[in-house]
Amino acid sequence: MATTGMQLLGLVLSIIGWVGGFLVCTLPMWRVTAFIGNNIVTAQITWEGLWMNCIWQSTGEIQCKVYDSLLALPSDMKAARGLTVLALLICTLALALGVLGIKCTECVGHQSAKARLARVSGILFVIAGFLILVPVCWTAHSIIRDFYDPYVAAPHKRELGPALYLGWGGSALLLIGGSLLYAGSNPPGIPSSPTFSSGESSPRRAGGPAQVKGYV
Repeated sequence: MATTGMQLLGLVLSIIGWVGGFLVCTLPMWRVTAFIGNNIVTAQITWEGLWMNCIWQSTGEIQCKVYDSLLALPSDMKAARGLTVLALLICTLALALGVLGIKCTECVGHQSAKARLARVSGILFVIAGFLILVPVCWTAHSIIRDFYDPYVAAPHKRELGPALYLGWGGSALLLIGGSLLYAGSNPPGIPSSPTFSSGESSPRRAGGPAQVKGYV
């Protein structure tokens, strides 16, 4: 049977992961200026995100600019845009199904249908977690590769931005929350854990020992 506590915990974790995924998609902090060699003190710091880049001046002024052309962006950034937006849309659908399917709501009367909706919601949250995890890991790999590449000039090298760490945390919450929501939404008649019955209540086996009569 469905476990209300596990369902609620999974749904809450998934919602937090969804908010983290939204911040990852919007924050311009995927790539940050790397401080290498004598570049410890700089007049400005560059932040690069999926939709815009920002320059932070030493005076405290921040200037942001949206990318002029979509076609001019590198392929990894285009893929990251598409995957993160798709993940947010899937999370929206999963949240609607999760609210309808958890046991403590009365939107759907049939318990079997509610359990199936909750399970589908958990699967969608897990898929969204993977969709956010892929571009975050892909971007981190390219940043680390360029950082240790001797042929890349120091001013063009970047470090891992806060948005990537937020993406790892948000995807982990979506994966864990979706798994809990799925595991706690067994349809009626399917036990969530093995059950054992005592020997007195179990029927007598057909091949059991028969009564032995003695003959004189």
